[in-house]
Amino acid sequence: MTQNGSDDNNSLMKKVRQTVVGAPRNIKDPSIFHKLSLVPLLAWIGLGADGLSSSSYGPEEAFRALGQHTYLAIFLALATSLTVFIISYSYSRIIEHFPHGGGGYIVATHTLGPKSGVVSGSALLVDYMLTITVSIAACGDAIFSFLPIAWHPYKIFFELLLILLLIVLNLRGVKESVTILAPIFIVFVITHVFMIGYGILSHLPQIGPVVHGIKTDFNSGLSTLGGLGMLALFLRAYSLGAGTYTGIEAVANGMQILREPKVQTGKKTMLYMAVSLAFTASGLFFCYLFLKVTPGQGKTLNAILASALYGDWSIGYGLALVTILSEGALLFVAAQAGFIDGPRIMANMAIDSWLPHRFASLSQRLTMHNGILLMGGASILLLFYTRGSISSLVTMYAINVFLTFSISQLGMSKYYIQNRRREREWKKHLPVHLVGFALCFTILGVTVRLKFLEGGWMTLLITGTLVTFCYLIRRHYARVKNAVRKLDDLLLDIPTQRRANLEKPNPQEMTAIQLVSEYNGFGVHTVLSVIRNFPNLYKNFIFASVAVVDSGSFKGAEEMKNLEEAAKATLQRYVDLTRRLGFAADWRYAVGTDVVEAATQLCKDIKKEFPRSTVFTGKLAFRREKFYHKMLHNETAFAIQRQLHWDEITSVTLPIRLDL
Repeated sequence: MTQNGSDDNNSLMKKVRQTVVGAPRNIKDPSIFHKLSLVPLLAWIGLGADGLSSSSYGPEEAFRALGQHTYLAIFLALATSLTVFIISYSYSRIIEHFPHGGGGYIVATHTLGPKSGVVSGSALLVDYMLTITVSIAACGDAIFSFLPIAWHPYKIFFELLLILLLIVLNLRGVKESVTILAPIFIVFVITHVFMIGYGILSHLPQIGPVVHGIKTDFNSGLSTLGGLGMLALFLRAYSLGAGTYTGIEAVANGMQILREPKVQTGKKTMLYMAVSLAFTASGLFFCYLFLKVTPGQGKTLNAILASALYGDWSIGYGLALVTILSEGALLFVAAQAGFIDGPRIMANMAIDSWLPHRFASLSQRLTMHNGILLMGGASILLLFYTRGSISSLVTMYAINVFLTFSISQLGMSKYYIQNRRREREWKKHLPVHLVGFALCFTILGVTVRLKFLEGGWMTLLITGTLVTFCYLIRRHYARVKNAVRKLDDLLLDIPTQRRANLEKPNPQEMTAIQLVSEYNGFGVHTVLSVIRNFPNLYKNFIFASVAVVDSGSFKGAEEMKNLEEAAKATLQRYVDLTRRLGFAADWRYAVGTDVVEAATQLCKDIKKEFPRSTVFTGKLAFRREKFYHKMLHNETAFAIQRQLHWDEITSVTLPIRLDL
């Protein structure tokens, strides 16, 4: 009765999950990589939306910082476009050298070393959490610009619902979420190209008086502020508008999801994003200047601009509303970058043991389930901490963005200097990265100095704390690896004097089914423990393994093939050893993303073939169990054992003692 009730509950939960998240994908489908990958246009939407949407808040923050000296907006427009193209071009070079993605983390790790890599990776993780939060907060600001002030206290709850919706969409899979949101992106592009184009072209007849006014105001500002004062004001506004560039790295980070040929697709996507962002950001500066836009309570500058442009039209209010709603909707799309790239950075760091290894795993929908949930949860906490304040969020956001930008530009500069004999065009590319480093480091320094007490300290504290945790996690994994290596030294080359037993396992005899991963002292110790603890009981050994598809192996059909071949080779080594010990042996394997589910099903299949069998697993046993061991070392053995017990299959977990 209890078992049936549990099965019914599990079945119901599976149905609910599949309804929300979607049915499992077939990882053996040869076309799966093609089905999940993005062409340049969809990549521009899924990854480029983060960069393009930053024009909704970046130029506004910079223009507000000018105060009464709005004539400097023309120089901000030129500087912004130039910066966008410099950073974009430098990241196109990064795409060429690192086509498998990873962005700043991979660049820093390979060019400057693991220490720089973990700093860059940690900064990127916080950055992508803030990507979600700042995009959703700006989305709320845009939409509520057309709602009564009395409704504004509810804005934060509206933003919370949007984040929860994005979590569900991303659990379903990247391509589905991007395809659903594509129309929003297209409407934004059309409405904003029209708004900026109309704003500039309609004021071309007044260009003479406007230029004369800018010249007069410039001379007046020069006499009152002085040359250094005006430069300081410009640099302050330029740095506070750093949010404009915050999404440029997204393409380099998300190369894994791009359609082959990845490099060409990535470079096209980067070009689309650079041109669209430069046009939109600089165009908005010109429009702010030409229409003399001034801040208003409860409204964004873009909402004020749209209302001013279309105010005399019969459909003006509706057109302005559609324009700003599309802006808010695009900001919703832009939050995608945090859910796409954040978990991928986590997966890369988990593979390198900076984060718990479980963050590299994939769900049945081939999404990084754990990473998506963590990114979503962290973004919600940041939303409530800042109460959805764009000024605070953009400050926190920009610091980490330009920290990773600076590290990446420095790393690529070092790369070209060290490889100048091998890289024929190093003289062409090196200056771009050096200039990019100078720009990014300047923005970083000015932002930290000006905004340290206004949220900058929190960003540095969170990033520093994350880096510290990464070092502690990596040190723990290193200690465990060294302890396990002692088992390898003792057991991998154990002498065997018997002639190998080449008989096929007899299904009627007692059989030990042993779950293994790689060939190491851990697995050999488990084999010997079975033989020692159950003498003369088991005549057969069947070695079972799950080739786990995680973010490190899910990069293409060739990697999948290599994963399966490696699993077969590992199993054969166990079979050869056990045969030399005098037992009949064979192997079975499966491929899956969830090791517990795949291993449980594999054992059930073997049990049908060998009815008189027992499943054996091994588990690390620490001398002093710590609270963090369960987080860093998954409870796979016990989870499989629980599942098998419900299926009435005997399972034994043997401890492997570590002196830690």
